[in-house]
Amino acid sequence: MKTKLLIEQHTHGAFGVSFNTASADDILALTKEITKYGVGGIYPTLVTDNIMDIKHQIEVIKKAAQRQTFDMAKILGIHMEGIFLNVEKRGIHNPKYFLKPTIENYQIIEDPFIKIVTLAPEFDDGLIYYLWNKGVKVQAGHCISGHLNGCRAVTHLFNAMSGIAHRGVSTALSALINDYIYTEIICDGIHVSDDALKLVFKMKPADKVILISDSLPITKSNLSEMIFADEMIYYDGIKATSADGTLAGSTALLPDIIKRLHSVKLFNPQFIENPYKYHNIELPGFIEWDENWNIEKVHIG
Repeated sequence: MKTKLLIEQHTHGAFGVSFNTASADDILALTKEITKYGVGGIYPTLVTDNIMDIKHQIEVIKKAAQRQTFDMAKILGIHMEGIFLNVEKRGIHNPKYFLKPTIENYQIIEDPFIKIVTLAPEFDDGLIYYLWNKGVKVQAGHCISGHLNGCRAVTHLFNAMSGIAHRGVSTALSALINDYIYTEIICDGIHVSDDALKLVFKMKPADKVILISDSLPITKSNLSEMIFADEMIYYDGIKATSADGTLAGSTALLPDIIKRLHSVKLFNPQFIENPYKYHNIELPGFIEWDENWNIEKVHIG
């Protein structure tokens, strides 16, 4: 069977390469290597850091994008996950760098290559609609608010957000009952249980589910530990956590997630199409899969 190429819209790196610290050459090497996994487009995702380093890495990623060749996964823009988050749901992010999501604070790092911004809407002071008018997709994440006005999606549903509640409102509940909101979700079997996935896939229109890896730089490498977001991250062969046990991102890529979802009878091929609709883009190329959703061949360009 054939499908479009995969789009990774939430990835912090892989193969030992971190988008927060990598050189342009390292990023280019990653974008070439990741095509072997059927990925044709990526949104390098920046975790919270100091403003100077964030601005530097934006320029590095842009330079890498300008140097890409046809045999690399296309860098489609930057996903800014860090800075405008809620300390209550910080996850692995370093809260000492958090800023209030205001227009003035965003303008410190603003760049046309930023295409997605994850923020805590409960602290918004005009930034959501500023980004909306700029064509930047706003995603609610690392937050507690159930009021998602102006948000196009939520970032890694259930993880680092207020969960389902039977009284009041919450981020996860609002995302589930709103048919217009896209939901990123990490289906690696660690970040979200299969029962919770069944609930999501029953509640959400199939075309509003976006599979993400949230892959860490440790993914597909021989590393068992590394510094990420100012913390030492330990990989035990199953999951990656900080010293206190906080889950970091995943150690899977999208084809691993697709194969796993198929094995538990939860995969819908529509999920591959959804990022194309969400971002209103097309990419040349396709993937050939076997009946068990193993990649047989990848055609780029």
